Amino acid sequence: MNRIQKDGVADVELKLTWESPEARHTEVLRAPQLNFWRDMLPPEMAEGLMGKTVGETVAVTVGDHFPAYRPGDMITVKRSRLSRRAPDPPRQGRFYPKGLLNHVTGVFPQNIEPFRCINVQNGHMEADLNHPLAQKQARLEATILGIDGKKSERGGTVIDWLEAVSEGPGMQARWSGAPTDFFSDDPFGRDDEAADGDFYREPRFVQHLDSAAVEVVSSLYGRLVGEGSRVLDLMSSWTSHLPENLRVSRLTGLGMNMAELEKNSRLTDRTVHDLNKNPALPYPSDAFDTILCTVSVEYLVHPEAVFDELARVLRPGGVAVMTFSNRWFPPKSIRIWKELHEFERMGLVLEYFERTGRFQDLETLSMRGIPRPWDDKYFPQMRFSDPVYAVWGRKRV
Repeated sequence: MNRIQKDGVADVELKLTWESPEARHTEVLRAPQLNFWRDMLPPEMAEGLMGKTVGETVAVTVGDHFPAYRPGDMITVKRSRLSRRAPDPPRQGRFYPKGLLNHVTGVFPQNIEPFRCINVQNGHMEADLNHPLAQKQARLEATILGIDGKKSERGGTVIDWLEAVSEGPGMQARWSGAPTDFFSDDPFGRDDEAADGDFYREPRFVQHLDSAAVEVVSSLYGRLVGEGSRVLDLMSSWTSHLPENLRVSRLTGLGMNMAELEKNSRLTDRTVHDLNKNPALPYPSDAFDTILCTVSVEYLVHPEAVFDELARVLRPGGVAVMTFSNRWFPPKSIRIWKELHEFERMGLVLEYFERTGRFQDLETLSMRGIPRPWDDKYFPQMRFSDPVYAVWGRKRV
């Protein structure tokens, strides 16, 4: 049986878990060909993995390994000293590239590392340049997926895997509990404001995610959807992404194209309905145990009204889950979606849940770094599968 050696190489899944006042967060990153001689892990994790074999897990607390919080990285700058590329005004709680800050020590115009806008008033902006996870405690788990033998070393890149798994996480949380301002500046405008019925008139029998990402979504739904549940597949299409062996008592599809819905053989009933024209759902209250929305939340132009409706048609304790990636139809996605960092998009969807006041037990999930299937049309130009992001919550009892 192969075991981890100090000069070995392994495929490892890293899982970072942490909490904000609003939600629990899980960040998963695959580390293919992690090199124990060259790459970096927290020392106690690297030592704990020695001698372990496939399927075993080592967990450590890593809050002290994040970049230290520095009070000096809380700065105030005149708005007149921001780059001309900066939004006017910047919005509270949002992240922007540090390169927009002129005349700040250690910052250069090409710097895309994010900073957070804390407040804007009297011609000044308060900014937090600290890492989004600074001062937060987190747990890092490493699970061994496969082990390779020792390989010859001829140079190579050193990877800090804690830095890699924590790049982005933290951006989906509020700053000090204050709601992030996602709702100014006409955020729900779109490039194509023509009737959605025209855009979706022709069926599209295509997957919007690669097969590995679809498996991630299906696995998550398998965890959150109970056997025999009444399920609403919101903004549905020709597939519902449920595990094949999961049996539900009702699977209702609400979408924009009847041909696509009819091709979805798992649906028990089908409704064509434009939520951007009429956010009201055509179902009685407490009608569903679970609501799924796959790679579609970015098209909602009345999200607050729709999420109020989700709470209405869910039974108390029922769960609503939104999954999305970094692919969409640009003409029909809302403007702010294209402006946000991928992890900020989870924050936007969290705000949708929060603003109803009717959900609890909020959680987010990110899954990145899975190898792209070799038979995918974008392989080998794209090495990794489409990232998957998810936000879900339960209706208050």
